[in-house]
Amino acid sequence: MRRILVIGIGAGNPDYLTIQAIAALNKADVFFIPDKGEEKAALRQLRTDILDRFVENKAYRSVVLKTPKRAEAGSDYRGAVDDWHAKLAEAYGELFTAELGEDQCGALLVWGDPSLYDSTLRIIERIRATGIALDYEVIPGITSIQALAARHRIPLNRIGEPVLITTGRKLPSNPAEDTVVMLDGEQAFTRVTGNYEIFWGAYLGAPEEILVSGKLGEVSEEIERVRREAREAKGWIMDTYLLRKATPDND
Repeated sequence: MRRILVIGIGAGNPDYLTIQAIAALNKADVFFIPDKGEEKAALRQLRTDILDRFVENKAYRSVVLKTPKRAEAGSDYRGAVDDWHAKLAEAYGELFTAELGEDQCGALLVWGDPSLYDSTLRIIERIRATGIALDYEVIPGITSIQALAARHRIPLNRIGEPVLITTGRKLPSNPAEDTVVMLDGEQAFTRVTGNYEIFWGAYLGAPEEILVSGKLGEVSEEIERVRREAREAKGWIMDTYLLRKATPDND
């Protein structure tokens, strides 16, 4: 049976790969590399650099997957995502069938961890639902959340307290006391009211990493500026942040 390794490769620094991930890389016959166009060529190159650095058997093959763009969500976000996943499942399913022998192993290199705000596992299940015989294994990776906390030298939670993880689209104007925000293309932190600290990071672990922290009202404009400048310079940006409500202990 064809087998797929879904390998979490961390938040952008090859040093974030775990020993388990490196071992998994060396089991694969074929690597399926998403291509999202020239704008995100650096993301494709980092995957290639990881293979060059960690895979000992250079007889492996790399197969490029042209990733279809997701339609604008409009008022039907879930519908737009579902349509996009269907296209991805079809494309991956065709490649797995064409490029993998019945007893071969393929690999997908996933940013961060495959279980957190990534759809690779859902897409593989859609492929299996079509009747394609496919087994798979998930190798966890270091997330941007872990990298963010490490780089700012902070614990994510306060003693005995929960942490909410959400997206910018779902961020309320008065969020939980400790809220991690991912996938925030609209900079939703600018709409937050109340007394919060923010711990923000972009390109975490990479040479071009940017870190900003402080009281939200004091550093919000700085984050907007550096984020805009970085996106204009690179053509893309990956950023994550923690919002922490000020208390008498940390005010």
